[in-house]
Amino acid sequence: MNQFAALSEQLLRFSPDALVVVDSAGLIQFANETTRTLLGYAPERLIGQSIDLLVPDRLRPRHSAHIGLYLKNPANREMGARVTDLVARRADGTEFPAGVRLAPFQIGSGHYVAAAVRDMTYQRAITDALVAARTEADRANRAKSRFLATASHDLRQPMHAIRLLNGSMQKVAGPIPSLQELLRRQELAIDHATRLLDSLLDVSRLESGAVSPQLGEVNLGSVFADLRHEFDSSAQSKGLHLEFSDTQSVVSTDRMLFIQLLQNLIGNALKYTERGYVRVAQTFDSECLIVKVEDSGIGIPADKLDRIFDEYYQVDPHGAPRLGVGLGLAIVREVSRLLGFGVAVTSRIGEGTAVSVRIPRQKLLQEAPPPRVDRRAAAPAAVRSGNLILLEDNQSVRVATELFLNLEGYRTRSAATVKEAERLFGAIEPGDILVADYRLDGQMSGLDVLNRMRAALGWNIPAVILSGDLESVFRVVTEPIPQCRFLSKPVDTRALTEAIAALASQAVAARTPG
Repeated sequence: MNQFAALSEQLLRFSPDALVVVDSAGLIQFANETTRTLLGYAPERLIGQSIDLLVPDRLRPRHSAHIGLYLKNPANREMGARVTDLVARRADGTEFPAGVRLAPFQIGSGHYVAAAVRDMTYQRAITDALVAARTEADRANRAKSRFLATASHDLRQPMHAIRLLNGSMQKVAGPIPSLQELLRRQELAIDHATRLLDSLLDVSRLESGAVSPQLGEVNLGSVFADLRHEFDSSAQSKGLHLEFSDTQSVVSTDRMLFIQLLQNLIGNALKYTERGYVRVAQTFDSECLIVKVEDSGIGIPADKLDRIFDEYYQVDPHGAPRLGVGLGLAIVREVSRLLGFGVAVTSRIGEGTAVSVRIPRQKLLQEAPPPRVDRRAAAPAAVRSGNLILLEDNQSVRVATELFLNLEGYRTRSAATVKEAERLFGAIEPGDILVADYRLDGQMSGLDVLNRMRAALGWNIPAVILSGDLESVFRVVTEPIPQCRFLSKPVDTRALTEAIAALASQAVAARTPG
């Protein structure tokens, strides 16, 4: 025997895997030495035995079926690759998770199958641990999603009450400069706490996987118009020029998430710009539509650009006060990832910063959809007519809201439960307006109550729906609702009075003969 043949024989006999060769009748014709240590059988004891000897009794019917299917189309492959409980039996009756690799071959007219058997106890333990960890992670994510949905509502409730009370105090304080200044500073503190709460909840929801993009046709011009309306007053208060380029582009994306991304970029630019401009422009290159937010602000050092999207990281503002906690750009990073966008930043100290959102061209659509009706549109001058029916199950919020609305000159009747609100149905008259929390303690939402009220009355009573998680509400309410405005908690008191005035004006116009 030459050296190569000797090496081959020794390799076959002492392979790390137990090797057996089975004929077409299922009888073992060869076994190597490893069967002694792995299976407890001397090779000579296995010769002539059925391969079923190595299979636990309870699994033999299924094993025979697998063998029958395999022999119809023999090929090199794993045995039972999709079977998680594939096991082998040792001579002493004990069992172990097995991995079996099959290889068919032919000698003359005889057909055989070589089977390499390996103990998979360690690998199976790792797989089981990974499956258990994945199950636990999924459970934790579901629990976190439930917590964030609750927190989004419950944590905003006291902030909502505080803001309403601040609005009421400003109303009754009178022209006392020192007191008005205190209330103004309190209002700024409330705004800061609200932005912080929003950022913390947003980044947690995004990272937990609680947010899934809902794709639709989004008109960039409509988005720019909404953002201009939102940020104009902030820019004017700092003497900054806020510019938006004209655009007819339409992209396939999630409108709410896309707006949230741009809100954080524009808000960040306004925050760190003391003079000059903030521009939102659209450009194209060969691969992308690019939405660029540029400012003439303080700029970012080159060695800090790689870190600005990290959570809680803030660049040294060069003597200016630190604003926020560094979550805005972390939200931009997570939203961009969800939407499949790229984000790039360039900046120079003292000259400004430009953030480019790169939208792949395959997301660019050719035709614009009809203009979107904004359910949250602001309204003309206040019209103090009719009564307000307030539905709010949180007592402190209900009292604060009723106090504020009464000071604004509205006659307000409040209800803490759906049943209490239903008792008011019969006394409702044209010109009355419902102000309701979206999320109530019972099974019904404020919107459900509105629909039931409209069905009972036979006409569309106007309504303002308030929610601490407006983004989730708009994923359910995808179409405009006639004579209904949606506002976010903590509510901007001016936005609340403007929405009520708008609905009252519409009601008056509807009753006025043309």
